[in-house]
Amino acid sequence: MKKIIPSMLVLVMLLSACSSVASTPEAVVLVPDTPTLAPTATAVPPTETAVPTEAPTPTQDPSPANYGPVDFPAGINPLTGLPVADPTLLERRPISVKIQMFPRGDRPPFGLSFADIVYDYYQNNGMTRFNAIFYGQDSEQVGPIRSARLLDKLLVTMYKANFVFGSADQKILNRIYNSDFYERTIVETPNNCPPLCRYDPNGYNYLMLNTTEVGAFMTAKGVNNGRQDLTGMTFQYQTPPGGSLGNQVLLRYSISAYARWDYDAASGRYLRFQDTTEAMDATTEVHEPLIDRLTEQQLGAENVVVLLVKHSYIYKSGNSEVIEIDLIGTGKAFAFRDGQIFEVQWNRLKSEDLLTLTNPDGTPFPLKQGVTWYQPIGLSTIMRQLDTGGWRFEMGFP
Repeated sequence: MKKIIPSMLVLVMLLSACSSVASTPEAVVLVPDTPTLAPTATAVPPTETAVPTEAPTPTQDPSPANYGPVDFPAGINPLTGLPVADPTLLERRPISVKIQMFPRGDRPPFGLSFADIVYDYYQNNGMTRFNAIFYGQDSEQVGPIRSARLLDKLLVTMYKANFVFGSADQKILNRIYNSDFYERTIVETPNNCPPLCRYDPNGYNYLMLNTTEVGAFMTAKGVNNGRQDLTGMTFQYQTPPGGSLGNQVLLRYSISAYARWDYDAASGRYLRFQDTTEAMDATTEVHEPLIDRLTEQQLGAENVVVLLVKHSYIYKSGNSEVIEIDLIGTGKAFAFRDGQIFEVQWNRLKSEDLLTLTNPDGTPFPLKQGVTWYQPIGLSTIMRQLDTGGWRFEMGFP
């Protein structure tokens, strides 16, 4: 595979300091940049009422076997390439859950350590939100649950999932209510607890999900919750050839939403750090470890994949924005695993297809067994290589 070098051209559009967006990208030469690393704050402790849960262990000891894109053996999770402790969990649909990141005062989130795949994307007004896919593991507390966005419809279709969310703008609800998965949605109503209940630690009123109760809830509704075809991803224990140094990923979506992934060689994972304050530019960004409130441990992933995807407004008036993220077809991506970066292509040719990655020669690109976080970002994003071996991405529209 061709290595990524500083002379590579990328599309560029600088996000303005007020988190508004421009519309005309221009090409520039990718140049090395010297980062100003933000100080790392102390991890946020859990609330007194949260009961610590033992952290999931399968991703800490991945199998050396390689799997995918088809013919996954019994007991191997096709979304992680790992053996599951309870193979019966694979005989159900995945669960897609919307988890908030703003306001910051409601952090840290609950239960993200137990997700197989997480999408972290721009939602509107300078903020981001997570869509977490739970399949090989359950969590008795996941949240706080918040409202849906247009990208969620694509993700639920892709993973053939049950979908749990708080509410949505009417334009978004119309798409969900007219979708073929409408019966597989769970929103807050008087009759939907469990699995979706209110939780009030120390005066906070969180909407929370217990994933262990979703199957029974769907069965009671008469919804098919059987195993789905989730083949398509490829996993390889050995680091593939052709990478360049990629020990850090910095993502800036706006003055409010920015994040950092640092590669930890001891665990073989990228560890997640999150914004703590408004930052007018990169030099004023301040990060702290993003903790799972259930495990009291920092969130991490074996794979971090930055997806260059067209973003566009379908509605914008004042402070109201509805954004389309066109995750269908193919596009450029950058996959980080084992402290290296690989230039790859993302693929999703049909609505029911899982998102997959390929090398420039068209062969499947293998992820490392474990958790994958996808970071969709605009086509006109700035990309810079840092002197320290990290890479910085600054959001640009489209």
